[in-house]
Amino acid sequence: MSKDDHNDEQDIASPQIIGKRKLRRYDSLDLESANVKDHHGHNHNSKDVSWAVVLSLAFQSIGVIYGDIGTSPLYVYASTFTDGIKNSDDILGVLSLIYYTITLLPLIKYVFIVLRANDNGKGGTFALYSLLCRNAKVGLLPSQQDEDQEVSNYQLELPSNQLGLSLKLKNLLENSTIAKYILLLVTMLSTSLVIGDGVLTPSISVLSAVGGLKAASPVFTEGRVVWISVAILIILFSAQRFGTDKVGYSFAPIVGIWFLVNAGIGVFNFIKYDPTVIKALNPWYIVQYFQRNGKDAWVSLGGVVLCVTGTEALFADVGHFSVKSIQISMSSVAYPALMLTYSGQASFLRLNQHEVSNAFYSAIPKAIYWPMFVIAVVAAIIASQAMISGTFSIIQQSLALGCFPRVKVVHTSTKFEGQVYIPEINYILMLASILVTVAFKTTEKIGHAYGIAVVFAETITSSFMVLVMLVIWKKHIMVVIMYVCCIMSVEFIYLSSVLYKFPHGGYFPIAFASILLSVMFIWNYVYRNKYYYEMENKVSPDTLRDIVSRSNISRVPGLAIFYSELVHGIPPIFEHYVDNIPALHHVVVFVSIKSLPVSTIPLEERFLFRRVNPRDHNVFRCVVRYGYAETRDEDQQPNFETMLIERLKEFMRNDHFWVCQTRTDQSVELVEEEEEEEEEEEMNIRYGTGDENDVRKKEEELESEIEMIEKARRSGVVHMMGESEVMAGKGAGFGKRIVIDLAFNFFKRNLRQSDKMFDIPRKRLLKIGMAYEL
Repeated sequence: MSKDDHNDEQDIASPQIIGKRKLRRYDSLDLESANVKDHHGHNHNSKDVSWAVVLSLAFQSIGVIYGDIGTSPLYVYASTFTDGIKNSDDILGVLSLIYYTITLLPLIKYVFIVLRANDNGKGGTFALYSLLCRNAKVGLLPSQQDEDQEVSNYQLELPSNQLGLSLKLKNLLENSTIAKYILLLVTMLSTSLVIGDGVLTPSISVLSAVGGLKAASPVFTEGRVVWISVAILIILFSAQRFGTDKVGYSFAPIVGIWFLVNAGIGVFNFIKYDPTVIKALNPWYIVQYFQRNGKDAWVSLGGVVLCVTGTEALFADVGHFSVKSIQISMSSVAYPALMLTYSGQASFLRLNQHEVSNAFYSAIPKAIYWPMFVIAVVAAIIASQAMISGTFSIIQQSLALGCFPRVKVVHTSTKFEGQVYIPEINYILMLASILVTVAFKTTEKIGHAYGIAVVFAETITSSFMVLVMLVIWKKHIMVVIMYVCCIMSVEFIYLSSVLYKFPHGGYFPIAFASILLSVMFIWNYVYRNKYYYEMENKVSPDTLRDIVSRSNISRVPGLAIFYSELVHGIPPIFEHYVDNIPALHHVVVFVSIKSLPVSTIPLEERFLFRRVNPRDHNVFRCVVRYGYAETRDEDQQPNFETMLIERLKEFMRNDHFWVCQTRTDQSVELVEEEEEEEEEEEMNIRYGTGDENDVRKKEEELESEIEMIEKARRSGVVHMMGESEVMAGKGAGFGKRIVIDLAFNFFKRNLRQSDKMFDIPRKRLLKIGMAYEL
């Protein structure tokens, strides 16, 4: 135990300090959280983070976040002018569109607005959803507890203006079941689209870079370029297991060189060919572009929007880095380099309009063509890293909130939290990306699909931001209207354009997202129904006391940890176990695993304990709380079992002094009326009237109880875990049977089992089976 932890324990164990606290109710779960000193989770956004760490993260972010948007110059002009350039001024119109699109969406919207809506350093659509769940009761799982709000990083400091509008919208969301389902489904859809980006980004980036071989030599046919791209993709996904930290440091110098060289070539072409393209800063050229081309200009927006690919990953990856580091790297490196690169290509195209189909490679000076080709291929490989890392982050979040089947999440960095790798998802992305590359073969066809995935996900994020601004930030309605008019309107125009290409490949991300959405919804649907079933059939306190007091129940030496996901009570599978095996260990702890709509939970606030009366039966309940961005790491030290028992003993000390203090503190409010008389009588028997002469006796009893826990631990710890067989109930419809009996049970059988989510020794694990009819 560290010195700080020792001081915390002394502080907790002091009756004088406890006496000064005002506890709202006589509940040990509440007691535990009330006794924790104020603590705020550490993340990269903390004010005490040094500039050295911020700059180090900014450097890493160059290699991980900006590879995608940084390689978009490879294909933007070719994807925009698919039928060639009809008017030289059209180049100025498209360049002006690129200028203002990159400025509005990645820079202003994401870097300076959306990143502020991070959830204690974590980003992505689920972070926005968790913020809403925390500030309004829009979650569909009935596992909320009053104690949750006492987690140190649970509450937000909110401005007070526009309170009336905020309350009206909040009440509307809380009172509408349809609104709650829509929020959850849209969150899942956005997550599915970002995962789809993780498939399309590697395909289009690598294929467009390797396509430079076709321009250099006729030996490299389209088929050979495709298979070279496939080989590169296999290498890329195989490197993911080394982690974001190592990949970031390896890739950052390369992407930095990519930005620097492209900016240099851009300046060279700008001076050599046509410096007058600077006129594109005037947005009037956009108006003229649409006047000249009409519908064709609108259709071409599907190519222009590819200049902002990867911006959703920028938000999802904030958990790997920090807001400040991303703001620095975007403003000082990525944004100016992109502006110069697109300007240089436009200058070249003004005098070489026939080269538009291969604009990037044609604009490279011949003397550095092959070095640039090598850098382009490597940068294209790196471009995929942004979406892959973002995919891992959002799947980790959805997994914790019960919205994704169980998969293994591996932390890859001991220095920075939030950097994860998911093996199963990595292999699925690799196979899907290879299939897309082989099937579509050209960047133009992939671009049609890519645009829909990018813009759809961004419009969903903007919609959530409107709710965040109104419900959480409580911004003035005019600020929200400005956001909608300046940013969301632009995104909807782009969305209308990319949807036009639905029949020409745009169907792929929608189909892929629909499959993922179905998987996520099926898992969440059964997960919620299973929870409701356990709530309705839980073991009541009276039944539990009767079970423990039965004459035929043998109490054997040792300590049993009984796992479940039910927060409010004892799961029905426990009674099923006792009916078949009439034996209980000397100490029983019912452990409920719970995810909060918070990114991380401080360790000292993770375990909440409560005694189950009568006290001499040695039965405890414990809620173990995790944030959605945390994992139950199998390699964590100390392990879960050790932490649980140590926190149990700490709770017993706190409970002892709290009970002593309540004998003299008449201001304590007893809310749980059904237990009040029993607790009062028991305290009188065990602790007398609180005379100072009884202090030593009470101390001896406390040490005896703690020694009892330690003795049970030495006798052996057994981990009991329910393995419920879920099936559709009698009279269930055909659709429900398909969802539960086939789909859900297929996922459950073929994916990670619940006992592997903790470091439970296999030799001390006992699984208990029971059938649930939903």
